[in-house]
Amino acid sequence: YAGLMMTRHGPKVLEFNVRFGDPESQPVFLRLKSDLLEVLLAVTKGKLDKVQLQWDTRPAVCVVMASGGYPGLYEKGREITGLDDVEKMKDVVVFHAGTAEKDGKLFTNGGRVLGVTALGDTIQAAQERAYEAVKRIHFEGAYYRTDIGSKAIGR
Repeated sequence: YAGLMMTRHGPKVLEFNVRFGDPESQPVFLRLKSDLLEVLLAVTKGKLDKVQLQWDTRPAVCVVMASGGYPGLYEKGREITGLDDVEKMKDVVVFHAGTAEKDGKLFTNGGRVLGVTALGDTIQAAQERAYEAVKRIHFEGAYYRTDIGSKAIGR
C-alpha cells in the first residue's frame, strides 16, 4: 500500500509497504467480505488469480485510541471499559493493538491501544459511527484525534 499525506499541493508519498499497515489495514479488513483465510491460502499456493475478492462498497473510518503520553512514554495498566456496549453497534469493529487481559478485565498495554473502525453509507456516516463508538470506550488517559475523515468530507 502507499502511505500518503494530503497537502494543499496534492498527495505526497510518505512510504510504500508490501505488508499490511497498522492501522491502515483495519478499514480494508472491515470492508473485505471474502474469507481472508481462503485468500491467504490462495496466496501460499500461487493461485490468487483464481480468487474473486468480494468487497463492501461502503467507506470505512478508523480512529486510533492511544494511551496518554503516546508516542513517547505512554501509560500501561489502565482498565478499559465500554467495549461490551460497542460490540452491540452495527458495522463497528474494534481492533485490539496494545491491550492485555488480566482476571477477566482488559487493560492498556501499549501506545496504540485500539483501532475503532466503522462502516457507513457515506464517509461522514462512517466517521460519526466511529466517533460514537469511541465515546463509549473509556480508559484513563485515553487520547484520540478528532479530525479523522474530516478532509475527505471537506471539513
